[in-house]
Amino acid sequence: MNKPVSPGADGLTCEITRRFVRVKQIRADGLVCFEFAIGWPELFVDLMLPQSAFDDFCVRQQVQLLSD
Repeated sequence: MNKPVSPGADGLTCEITRRFVRVKQIRADGLVCFEFAIGWPELFVDLMLPQSAFDDFCVRQQVQLLSD
């Protein structure tokens, strides 16, 4: 049977207040394609938003912009 593991017991910690965005492409139709991550910049989801919605998203999420 597996033993319960407390958060951070494996040496990995995740600060869920840290939010990351990496812009991958701005399409001709105005959509911004970007990666969004919480805690770890290596673990992300791909998203697309219109530019104005992307700008609002970044402000609301208080993201840290990452470079390629």
